[in-house]
Amino acid sequence: MPRPTGRVLTLLELLQSGGTRTVAELADRLGVDGRTVRRYVEHLIDLDVPVESIRGRYGGYRLGPGYRLPPLMLAEDEALAVLLGLAAGRRAGLPAAGSTAGETASAKIRRVLPKHVAGRLAALLDSLAFTDLSRPAAAPAPVPDAEVLLTLADAVRHRRPVSLRYTDRSGHRSERTLHAYGIVAHEGRWYVTGANPGTGANPGTGANPGTGADPGAGEERTFRLDRITDARPLPGSFEAPTDHDPARQLLAGFAAAEYRHEVVLRVRATVAQVRAHLPATVAGVAELGPTADEGEQWLRVELRAERLDWLPPVLAALDRPFVIERPSELRALVTAFANRFASRALRT
Repeated sequence: MPRPTGRVLTLLELLQSGGTRTVAELADRLGVDGRTVRRYVEHLIDLDVPVESIRGRYGGYRLGPGYRLPPLMLAEDEALAVLLGLAAGRRAGLPAAGSTAGETASAKIRRVLPKHVAGRLAALLDSLAFTDLSRPAAAPAPVPDAEVLLTLADAVRHRRPVSLRYTDRSGHRSERTLHAYGIVAHEGRWYVTGANPGTGANPGTGANPGTGADPGAGEERTFRLDRITDARPLPGSFEAPTDHDPARQLLAGFAAAEYRHEVVLRVRATVAQVRAHLPATVAGVAELGPTADEGEQWLRVELRAERLDWLPPVLAALDRPFVIERPSELRALVTAFANRFASRALRT
């Protein structure tokens, strides 16, 4: 049976959820009678918690405005939400989150959390990365399961393999084994990056290599967290590459995704000029060095696309010398675009 102090704290938590709570409702939730509820309310008032009594048929108790915030009791997923919000706010440059107030608020929450909860949240914050393109999604993105998120963060910190139950975009379900290197937030979605251990089976489980094992030994892999229904740590450990950048792996994976057309360009420009029109999620950029006759920097730009009709306007907006290495269809589209552009400019 809960002790009286525990019931008082539970009462505070119920009031913190907002609204007016009737005496009957509180008595039912606490497992006590109405007179005991009133005594618990008096305990909170003695602790300077601003509890207001509302009279009338629909009356009861609610928290009133006070000079200081009442003690907070956060569940594990609630603490996770607050700390991630502060971390994302600092990354986005929000004044309050990036100020001393944001740092002290985060420190206060961590200090009062139970040791095992604080450790799991610290593991997540240590393993979390943001892409430079991180911004809220145009539509609300599916929210990953908090337990999955914390389990993967623990696997990243302690370099433990994990078994994932994953549903891909076509709806196919499978069980994967992953060496998780990091967790990345990108445009409102969450991803885990890492590598396939290439065992052909989940280590330590004796699983048959032919039953849903993930092919491609040693390949880098990226999974959307909202498509993971379960994550389970496995025996053993692994060594992660010292120079691995989870955010860079994620963006490179987007740029190299399988599409109908493979486009290769040479562009005389700076990386910043190209990136202004072709971000890292769309194209890969590599320096080629200056040419012998012109002495200016050229870049190789590679990307994949399902359609090509959007590229001529992008190249026109880039307004830098370029050479189309492939595909030949793009040359025809650029020529047609240039002719249309020129004919319209000559109209009077």
